[in-house]
Amino acid sequence: MVSTLYSLYFSCSYSHPLSLQSRRLSVPLSMKSPCVPLYFKNTHRFIKSAIYDQYHEKDERNEISGTLGEKENQGTMPKHVAIILDGNRRWAKQNGLTISEGQEAGCRRALDMTEEFFTAGINTVSLFAFSTENWRRPQDEVDYWMVIFEFFAKMMIPQAHRQKIKVTVIGKRENIPASLRDAILEVEEATKSYEGKHLIMALDYSGRLDILQACKSLAEKAKNGLIRLEDINEKLMENELMTKCSEFPIPDLLIRTGGEQRISNFFLWQSAYTELYFPTVLWPEFGKAEYLEALTWYQQRERRFGLRV
Repeated sequence: MVSTLYSLYFSCSYSHPLSLQSRRLSVPLSMKSPCVPLYFKNTHRFIKSAIYDQYHEKDERNEISGTLGEKENQGTMPKHVAIILDGNRRWAKQNGLTISEGQEAGCRRALDMTEEFFTAGINTVSLFAFSTENWRRPQDEVDYWMVIFEFFAKMMIPQAHRQKIKVTVIGKRENIPASLRDAILEVEEATKSYEGKHLIMALDYSGRLDILQACKSLAEKAKNGLIRLEDINEKLMENELMTKCSEFPIPDLLIRTGGEQRISNFFLWQSAYTELYFPTVLWPEFGKAEYLEALTWYQQRERRFGLRV
């Protein structure tokens, strides 16, 4: 189990403009514990653990026969997979850990799975990490998520370079910390030229607000004479949604871990004909075997899009 992220320090093999030695954050370690300062003094231990696990961890539960490439020949693979990362808190509770440790485990799982996401020729993977509604959670938990997301963005830069993955973050950015906004801009700028693999992170995202802002944009364009009212169609609408950043903006498969059977305001417009898959496994335990199972399930689906076959 990784050490707690209160020792986290956002540094890898590249420089960062933050003054790391003077930076300090106060985030409670759990709902019952008092606030403890975040000094970021054990970062190398965490990073070493994360990187080692990513490349050397052999989880017996994930030892499976065959590869994603072999399974790909059995049916059509999705071009865009969307995942709602649910179950970090329940996983922590089941294992006698703090909420912050559950958040850390969820972050590490996302980093560990990044390479697996694209091994079957999948082009786009969208991760629903933090919804607009999540701001209602306790402040200490929200603050810790902001720390986690900044760490994730920093770790993704060298990882994305190795795997040639383009990283994009969608959602509102007005309410997130300035340091996190800087980290997002940094990873997006560093990876913008890559093609064929696209990781989208939905942070402070709402499907309803996505549709609303798209409608406002179209209304403004019609008001200014840039488009005619009769020109507005589904294609124009999709070009205004936040997923316009992707070559494949419509997810073929949406996975929600943790057993809940709802999409919770994620990709409402985009998911009209998306195949929905709800495994009971909690996100920190969602590994290669579970991902392969989801893709195999998708290949067995008969997608008709309203047609009779």
